[in-house]
Amino acid sequence: MKQTSPLSLLALSALLLSPLTQAAPADPLVGVVDDVIRPLVKEHRIPGMAVAVFKEGQPHYFNYGVAELATGKKVSEQTLFEIGSVSKTLTATLGAYAVVKGSIGLDDKVSRHAPWLKGSAFDGITMAELATYSAGGLPLQFPDEVESLEQMQAYYRQWTPAYQPGSHRQYSNPSIGLFGYLAASSLQQPFAQLMEQTLLPGLGLHHTYINVPKQAMANYAYGYSKEDKPIRVTPGVLADEAYGIKTSSADLLAFVKANIKGVDDKGLQQAIALTHQGRYSVGEMTQGLGWESYPYPVSEQTLLAGNSAQVIMKANPTTAAPKEMGSQRLFNKTGSTNGFGAYVAFVPAKGVGIVMLANRNYPIQERVKAAHAILSKLAP
Repeated sequence: MKQTSPLSLLALSALLLSPLTQAAPADPLVGVVDDVIRPLVKEHRIPGMAVAVFKEGQPHYFNYGVAELATGKKVSEQTLFEIGSVSKTLTATLGAYAVVKGSIGLDDKVSRHAPWLKGSAFDGITMAELATYSAGGLPLQFPDEVESLEQMQAYYRQWTPAYQPGSHRQYSNPSIGLFGYLAASSLQQPFAQLMEQTLLPGLGLHHTYINVPKQAMANYAYGYSKEDKPIRVTPGVLADEAYGIKTSSADLLAFVKANIKGVDDKGLQQAIALTHQGRYSVGEMTQGLGWESYPYPVSEQTLLAGNSAQVIMKANPTTAAPKEMGSQRLFNKTGSTNGFGAYVAFVPAKGVGIVMLANRNYPIQERVKAAHAILSKLAP
């Protein structure tokens, strides 16, 4: 990878403090968003950030800084960012689509859809438990030595649960990654092909990719390390399924809109609705397929607790999901790669949502606080 020298602090500060907003100057959203995002960008030295807000049926775009330090190319709502684990919400939607199509059932045992797992612990684990990180303690990441399909299969075959399936949540790429892999397999297509050729176009997301094509590379931002080295995500086992999406704020907001207002395609609409259903709770957070939700209005403290290191890095006992979740809920998901940080939140009952994409992996808690501050103004 070509190494670049960071811009001077003076030049970078000028870029960071000059948002390119796509909303009209008289739009009160400009002040609401700028007041929160400009200090955030400055404090965390974020080279570029794209914020998109959905309100009253309309998208609003707010763009800050640069997609690449070396060239100074400015961020726009078409700039492609890595969204890390926000990808899981699309993987979950693909899996839910497979449920709607009848190729898998959430209560099916995993080994029913993976003959190579028959006789393993996955004879007693459901597809829903795999999708919601409650299979019994699958780790956050694969061990470093798992690098191939054969090594992946061997790893799952020898793995034994630390907890009764369904009793604990342990956030895990190998868990939802296998769910996505098997869901695509049940529809007899490779995951990336099914995602890029069926699900994404069906949702109207025409600038969202697992593998960024040559003609779109000019829009693909560089992420930046703490030392301002340009970096992008590297391939890994089940990376496509767990954290592989690259998208723009405009496309990701279109996905938020689909989750708020629905889509015309009946099968996709049923899939989206299925992802919103609660499977269990940890504290005040209820785990759906991909999405995590809270009763709304929600306090900053509650939202921070649900997105804390305790919840992300540790095993947490589960409780039954609320029988009546009600329509007033906030759905959210965080995502990170080494050089990027993303956050998405929306409240369907209020018709509002926010997308925040940055080309630096800054603290999750800061993303949550910023989004909460904005949403609290838009939908008190």
